[in-house]
Amino acid sequence: MQKYFGTDGIRGLVGEAPITPEFFLKLGWAVGRVLAKNKVGGAPAMVIIGKDTRISGYMFEAALESGLIAAGVDVGLVGPMPTPAIAYLTRTFQAAAGIVISASHNPYTDNGIKLFGSQGTKLGDEVELAIEAELEKPMQTAQKLGKARRLEDAEGRYIEFCKGSVPWGFNLEGLNIALDCANGATYSVAPKVFRELGANVTTIGIAPDGLNINLDCGSTKMKALQRHVLETHADLGVAFDGDGDRVMFVDDQGEVLDGDQLLYLIATYKSQHNDDFKGVVGTLMSNFGFEVALKKLDIPFIRANVGDRYVIEEMNKNDWTLGGESSGHIVCRCATTTGDGIIAALQALLAVKSSDKPLGILKQGMQKMPQVMINVPCTDKAALNTNDSVKAALAHAELELGDAGRVLLRPSGTEPVVRVMVEGKDQQQVQTVAEQLAAAVEEAGL
Repeated sequence: MQKYFGTDGIRGLVGEAPITPEFFLKLGWAVGRVLAKNKVGGAPAMVIIGKDTRISGYMFEAALESGLIAAGVDVGLVGPMPTPAIAYLTRTFQAAAGIVISASHNPYTDNGIKLFGSQGTKLGDEVELAIEAELEKPMQTAQKLGKARRLEDAEGRYIEFCKGSVPWGFNLEGLNIALDCANGATYSVAPKVFRELGANVTTIGIAPDGLNINLDCGSTKMKALQRHVLETHADLGVAFDGDGDRVMFVDDQGEVLDGDQLLYLIATYKSQHNDDFKGVVGTLMSNFGFEVALKKLDIPFIRANVGDRYVIEEMNKNDWTLGGESSGHIVCRCATTTGDGIIAALQALLAVKSSDKPLGILKQGMQKMPQVMINVPCTDKAALNTNDSVKAALAHAELELGDAGRVLLRPSGTEPVVRVMVEGKDQQQVQTVAEQLAAAVEEAGL
C-alpha cells in the first residue's frame, strides 16, 4: 500500500503526483468512505473544507468537494481561512473532519492538505492508514449523495473564538501594531481580531491574488514588516505565514523575535499568573539560550523531535499546555488544539501589556546563543550513530563546549543530508566546532 501522509499532511508541487485534481477527487472519496459512519444526530457526516489563498485552491476545493459528495458525505465550505480556524470550526460545527488545502509557508506553486479529526486534532495514524487503504480501491458513487453548503458565519465565529482566548476585559488599546498577513489565509480575519480588541492596526500582505502568497512577506520573509514597523513608528509588528499557524514578532527597533523568544514571553507570564502552568515543550532545534532562560525561572523544559505533531504528543504526555518551535509554530493548549498564529500572538501580547514594558526591553530576559548549522551529504543515515570516527568527533565537540553549549547531529527527514548543529556562548568557537564536526561526518563517507 502506497504511503501518502507525512508528518504534516500531504504536500507537493501542483501538477505532480499526488498533487493533482484527479488525486484530490479520489482522496475526498476515500476520506468520505472512512468517515461516513461518523454521524451526528442521525444526519450524514459532514466535512469542513477550508483553504489558503493560492490559486490552485479553487481547483482542489472543487475536486475534494466532489469526492466527498460522491461518498455520501455532506460538505461545509468556508473559503480562505487559517488552518487553525478549520480545527476550531470542525469542533464547533460537530463535523466528522476538517480539511485544509494549503502548503503553509511554501510558494504558490506548491499545495497540499492537512486533515483534522472531529476534536480538532491531527488525524491518528490508524485513520490515515484507513484512508490510504481506500485510495487503493476503485471509486464507486454512493447510492445517497452528500450535499454542500457554505458556512456563512464561519469567519465571525473564529474571530470571536480568538478574542475569547484572552482574559475578559483584556484589550490592546494604546498599542500601534503592524500586521503582515503574507497575502495568505489571515488577510481578512487577523486585522479584525486586533482592531476589535482596540489596537491601532496598519497592514501589509492583505491583497492576495492567488500568486503572491508568502512572496517576500510573512513570517518567513521578515524584512518587509521590519521596514513597515520603522516607517510607521509602530510599537511592534506581527507576521503570519500563508496558512496562519505560525507567527513572528518585530520590536519597535525593527528586530525580529522568533518562536523561541515568543514562547519565553508567554511562559514567563504564565509562570507568574497561572498556578497550573507546568512547563514548556520545545524541539531539538530550540535555541540553547531559551533553555537557559527557562532554567533561571525554574520552568521545566523538554525537547521533542522537530514537528508540531511531536511537540503536541509530548505536551499531551506531560499534561503541559505550552509548546512550539523556533519557526513560530506555537501551541497554546489552554486555548486551542493546534498551532495558531493569531492566538499565540495574543498570548504574547498579554505578556507585553501586563508588563507595561516595550517589547524590546521585555525580550532581554532571554539571550539567544549563536547557532551554526551545516548540512553534510549523507545517504546512510542509520550508520551515523555507529560510526566510530563520527562518535569520537561528537564526543570531542561536546567536551569542548561543556555546559555552555549544545551539539546535535540530525538526519533530515526530506533530504539526503545530516544537519550538524552547534550552539554556544562564543560565535567563533561555535563556528569552529561546527566545521570540525561537519568535516568528520563528511570524511566518514556515510
